[in-house]
Amino acid sequence: MKTYTGNILIAVNPFQRLPHLYNDHMMEMYKGAEFGELSPHPFAMADRAYRLMMNYGTSQAILVSGESGAGKTESTKMLMQYLAFMGGKVESDGRSVQQQVLESNPVLEAFGNAKTVRNNNSSRFGKFVELQFDQNGKISGAAIRTYLLERSRVCQISDPERNYHCFYMLCAAPPEDRERYKLGDASLFHYLNQSNCIKLDGMDDSSEYIATRRAMDIVGISSDEQDAIFRVVAAILHLGNVEFSEGSEADSSVPKDDKSQFHLRTAAELFMCDEKSLEESLCKRVMVTRGESIVRNLDSRAAALSRDALARMVYSRLFDWLVNKINTTIGQDPTSKLLIGVLDIYGFESFKTNSMFSRWSKKNIQKKRLIGVTSSLWTTKRFLISLRRNQGG
Repeated sequence: MKTYTGNILIAVNPFQRLPHLYNDHMMEMYKGAEFGELSPHPFAMADRAYRLMMNYGTSQAILVSGESGAGKTESTKMLMQYLAFMGGKVESDGRSVQQQVLESNPVLEAFGNAKTVRNNNSSRFGKFVELQFDQNGKISGAAIRTYLLERSRVCQISDPERNYHCFYMLCAAPPEDRERYKLGDASLFHYLNQSNCIKLDGMDDSSEYIATRRAMDIVGISSDEQDAIFRVVAAILHLGNVEFSEGSEADSSVPKDDKSQFHLRTAAELFMCDEKSLEESLCKRVMVTRGESIVRNLDSRAAALSRDALARMVYSRLFDWLVNKINTTIGQDPTSKLLIGVLDIYGFESFKTNSMFSRWSKKNIQKKRLIGVTSSLWTTKRFLISLRRNQGG
């Protein structure tokens, strides 16, 4: 179900796959068609942006907005699919820019999407994709910028939600990979078993793991880099299973038992750091004042909070590294003067307690982007009016 209101497309999520509406034949139909001539469709929006860019030499922006579960991420994929279709070109090495841009989607979804109350594949970050075109309308470069990754999800989830997909994928990986990272079933890990939802209907985590590794190959992430990525993911899971009890000194803490010591040791091995140093970083706090270092013990509760803070920070840095790696591999075209940007901001959901920072941040980032898009539209409109006047004269 889709309709237009002015130059805005309003689409309702059908909650089912409709491949016949989004295939190559449909893209050929919308290619160059007058806006509004055919049924409302994301392809029509993408074609309109592409035609305006090529005909008037002005960069374009498409904003995808809506509540969680509205279909924003899927709509963004369709827009990217059509723009890649229009701006695609054959590369000698077999890995075209447009193919790498499209294959970046499953990689970022694996590490940035999760099941929420209303959406089995909810984006937990905002994404702005900038496609750069040459004078012939072919994609010459691209850049992906991400915003507001939901860090808290790494350590805390509520029923019936899930953590980020990559954790479950790795726990369902082939036996040799699970053995390498000393992993078992997803239900054995604290960061995953806080919710009763471990498996998703219609989603095979094992197959998704293989597909994600294949997508990583296409976007230029080497086998060694992939191993390092999943080593960090596994280390975070082991880190979450480290529990603490009171130590011999006042307000101090130590790993609770042999099980916690095993997970601490495994996390240190996967992080490739010293086990004792990792333990001290969790159980102690170092304060520096006027050049003097003061070491303070942390009780078991504070050590657990320190553990979670480390897990959140490491995962956030891993996600940022992934985005930067994809951008470096795809490459940008500094000479390009023609751009099409697609902004996909994750939507609101109703929780018992909504984060004030999250609401404020999303409200302001959408406000800034809307102002930018509106300004771009008015610039284009003024240009068209001026052009018509000159032609009339």
